[in-house]
Amino acid sequence: MGLIKKPVTGMKDVLPLEMEIREYVISVIKETYGSFGFHTIETPSVEHIENLSSKQGGENEKLIFKILKRGEKLNLDQAEKEADLVDCGLRYDLTVPLVRYYSNNSSKLSAPFKALQIGSVWRADNPQKGRYRQFYQCDIDILGESSDLAEIELILATTTTLGKLGFSGFEIRINDRRILKAMAAYSGFEEESYDRVFIILDKMDKIKTEGVEAELLESGFSKEMVEKYLGLFRGISDAENEMAFLVETLGSYLEDSVAEQLKEIMDSVSQTKAADFQIVFDPTLVRGMSYYTGTIFEIAIPEFQASCGGGGRYDKMVGQFTGTDLPACGFSIGFERIILLLMEQGFQIPGKKKKIAFLVEKGIAGEELCKIIEEAQQERENGTQVSLMRMNKNKKFQIEQLEKEGYSEFKKFFKEALK
Repeated sequence: MGLIKKPVTGMKDVLPLEMEIREYVISVIKETYGSFGFHTIETPSVEHIENLSSKQGGENEKLIFKILKRGEKLNLDQAEKEADLVDCGLRYDLTVPLVRYYSNNSSKLSAPFKALQIGSVWRADNPQKGRYRQFYQCDIDILGESSDLAEIELILATTTTLGKLGFSGFEIRINDRRILKAMAAYSGFEEESYDRVFIILDKMDKIKTEGVEAELLESGFSKEMVEKYLGLFRGISDAENEMAFLVETLGSYLEDSVAEQLKEIMDSVSQTKAADFQIVFDPTLVRGMSYYTGTIFEIAIPEFQASCGGGGRYDKMVGQFTGTDLPACGFSIGFERIILLLMEQGFQIPGKKKKIAFLVEKGIAGEELCKIIEEAQQERENGTQVSLMRMNKNKKFQIEQLEKEGYSEFKKFFKEALK
């Protein structure tokens, strides 16, 4: 059997032009988030399987790339179940590793702690456009801040970054898990059925109200509960003041402070934003992770018919490691989808250095070659990116390939001309 040159399904090779854009985007992210006081950290790609399988990662826990035990710990003959064979896995997101990191190092960190993480994660998912099995995530998180200042800072930092990358007219959709639960409780759903209800509700943008109604009824919920539940969403869409409608309708099912907090976040962001976007309340927004406890948000960019990032508050997760709950909130940019959009738009890196290719004919050597190298060095000292290479027989194809890599100028050196 021969060697395989294609990458593993769901993973990809990154060509030079895309790599330049990726590195530029990362530089903008680091600079912008740094200006908001976030500290860059790094966590291992491999995590303890207990942490990854703690029932906090939702559907992602079904997509873990698991790692076999090694050496004497791997005993195939005596293994009775998967747990006897596996002790680690590749991280499926950056949040679980961050919480473990904070729990292990909190005495050495500031309070509240503002973290920035950029790195690869892995999910054994079905690959499709903008969705890979290995992909980059870019997260900012604030741990130890209980007030809505955390949400405001996270949203402003993320949207400022998107604005600097040239995105405008997008939406930040926002909701609160406590509102989702209050609406479900008001409608008569039992608490143990909330997750099933929310999974169906999360499809609202694709299957519309009629589809959600049909799936809820097919799941065995009574027509009375389903009608009462969907009536809330119709009431919200018709209401002049959505928050006031919810507070009045849900009554004791929803604490007044939840709606007040959500309004404060939206008003503060709208008044102080540095990018062109709208923040809108979306009562159908669910977010898949079961670790969210309060506010949740998502990026919707018109050019991409799917979420381009999201996050929320997860105040109970640190306590899983330390025994003491700590307020925490995070926001993740959909890095790969942002890159995909920029590539499709033919994005040009602003202020990019001029790129010149010096094409040297074979046979040029010695003193003549040294003069060419010195000329290239002088160009580099002046801030130009110069690639020095031998001229191929098919010069036209060579130049076409270099143009795809961003070279705009070509200087050819022929042996005859140097005599």
